[in-house]
Amino acid sequence: MVATVLRLRYRVLANTLSRNPWQLVGFVFGMLWAAGALLLLVIGLVALAIWQGPEQARVVAVLGGSLLVLGWVVGPVIIAGADTSVDAARLAPFPLTMRQLMLALAGTGLTGIPGIATTVAALAAMVLWVRRPAAAVVAVVCAAIGVLICVLASRLVTTLASGLGAGRRGRELVGTVVLALVILSGPIITGAMALLDAGDAPLQRLWQAAGILGWTPLGVAWAVPADVAAGAWLAAAVKLVIAVASIVLLWIAWGAALRASVSAPPRRSTRAAKAGALGLFGRMPTGGVGATWARSLTAWLRDPRYLRQLILVPLMPIVFAFTGGVGSTLFAASGAVVAFLVSIVGYTDVSYDGTAFATVLASGVRGRHDRLGRLLGAACVGVPAILVVAFVTVAVSGAWQLLPAVLGASVALMLSGYAVSAVSSALIVSPVAAPGDSPFKTVPGQTFVNGLLVFVVMAGVVVLAAPAVVLALIGAIAGQTLLAWLSLPVAVVVGVAAMIAGVVIGGRILDRTGPDLLQRIKAFPVG
Repeated sequence: MVATVLRLRYRVLANTLSRNPWQLVGFVFGMLWAAGALLLLVIGLVALAIWQGPEQARVVAVLGGSLLVLGWVVGPVIIAGADTSVDAARLAPFPLTMRQLMLALAGTGLTGIPGIATTVAALAAMVLWVRRPAAAVVAVVCAAIGVLICVLASRLVTTLASGLGAGRRGRELVGTVVLALVILSGPIITGAMALLDAGDAPLQRLWQAAGILGWTPLGVAWAVPADVAAGAWLAAAVKLVIAVASIVLLWIAWGAALRASVSAPPRRSTRAAKAGALGLFGRMPTGGVGATWARSLTAWLRDPRYLRQLILVPLMPIVFAFTGGVGSTLFAASGAVVAFLVSIVGYTDVSYDGTAFATVLASGVRGRHDRLGRLLGAACVGVPAILVVAFVTVAVSGAWQLLPAVLGASVALMLSGYAVSAVSSALIVSPVAAPGDSPFKTVPGQTFVNGLLVFVVMAGVVVLAAPAVVLALIGAIAGQTLLAWLSLPVAVVVGVAAMIAGVVIGGRILDRTGPDLLQRIKAFPVG
């Protein structure tokens, strides 16, 4: 049964690639990147085994293995999400036992490109101990254990992100919390490394980190061969027990989470709608602009797909605080970075409507009214958030002299982002997650070109915001307060002009191509 599932997985992959040439291009690039990375890794390991001693090999093996495990948890979220061509929800209707289901899901993780590349890299680490036969033999066994820890940890996190079988709101909450923790994991590790005593040299800090990680599930499997090579048989035996126990605990935890996610019935909301309650629709102006404004603002305040993008507002300053400290310039200027990222959330805004976009077309709302309403909805949330971040980060860092430059750059990037999104969302349709989907889920239909379009949008934002951003940078670097303050009115004038042009141009495009947009949305498979 498990072998049948794996064969079907590869058949689905082959059919998908044969239908979409751009996905095939992206797949080939991924394979080439993985092959190149593995070649460089093997070359580096051979050189280390020849010219360095066992202590250096221990540091490389433990830190590299720990990063590998962490990458299996963090990488799929940041890069593309978990592969859902074969997942628990799709397999639940079939007569599979829980053990068969888990073996099938673990098998798909092991036999994909990341799984194959990880296995080859783990086995290549045996080169480090080639001059010590006992350690080399143990390294093969520990490589298998380490790869299993990678796969099971990844599967556990993705299953937890689906909400443990709870209702839609529960899944959304769990997925958002897990996503926030994943985003913060890198800075947390960086901060933990900084807390270690630097000793006589930076290498001493790496040795200390390897010593600590070698007793944790992240690095314990990779530390066993190093202890065998050093003759520390008792430590090696204890760590081997910890590594095997980690696999057992991950398997049990994943099984419990998976059992809940596929067997628990969906919870029905008991919340009753109050008669005559129109929400924001009863407070906003009437007409096309007011109705679209109310609908857009409701989405920004309640749709988790938008709210997850707003996680960047508080998290980015925290990331910069971990990496550079609260006294760094980057932390003080984090408002501009957040403004840039948040302003382009709606670059493919119509895609979030899904087939409900048909009601927009049927209502007869003019294109420019739709563009303006969506822009106002995004601005009601984005502008206050960015201003708060700018003032708070500058106040915490104590760099008040940077405030005018930060405000000028933030306003310029935000308004330019809204202007570009008003046009791009009338042109670009891309597959997006359905309401309630896990943030770890890959949406079917994503192509190489779709991934590149966001960089085109970013480039447009940078070009429009350049006059004010350049003035802000010159004023901040040269200490010219007048230029820094001048960037703010320039940002407002240029940004408002760009938004007006974006609303007009985007509105005309939407009036002309609205039905085509709907057909393109319908063409995407359901995520």
